Amino acid sequence: MMMNRKLLVPLLVFALLMMLLAFGFSLRDPHYLPSELIDRPFPAFALADLHWPDRELTEDAVRGNISLVNIWATWCPNCLVEHPELMRISSEEDIPLIGVNYNDESAAARAWLNRYGNPYEFSIVDDAGRLAIDLGVYGAPETFIVDSNGVIRYRHVGPVTREVWGEILSPVIKQIGTPG
Repeated sequence: MMMNRKLLVPLLVFALLMMLLAFGFSLRDPHYLPSELIDRPFPAFALADLHWPDRELTEDAVRGNISLVNIWATWCPNCLVEHPELMRISSEEDIPLIGVNYNDESAAARAWLNRYGNPYEFSIVDDAGRLAIDLGVYGAPETFIVDSNGVIRYRHVGPVTREVWGEILSPVIKQIGTPG
């Protein structure tokens, strides 16, 4: 009888693990991370501009145009992977890119942009990570499409590549820009 109870605990743990895995494999897109902020206003913030530290930026800075808000950092290897595509988008596409420098040192971030190029109209300094928390960011890079009213319309987790731009982000932007 004592031996049966000792086997019961591992058996229950194994059964729970199998149910969790079955649920995970049943998801359509395993990379999809839902966001509670879709169709909600961009969170309120008051943070410094990376290049002009005396200039305070607020959520009003992301209103007025459909824009890409890109969460990035110098410590993020995938941010370097996506950077050439962001440079291409900033020079070839008609959409503003706004950076959110996440949990980083401002001097290092400015040096990084000087070295690799600056695709952003401006970068918001989020050195404490509060804006990222309000956005529900899991890590860098993440990119949000924000409409002209400052409403978050889409969230992409991971690097922006040419394929991501062509197959996901660009079509969403075109759909948002189409009236009615």
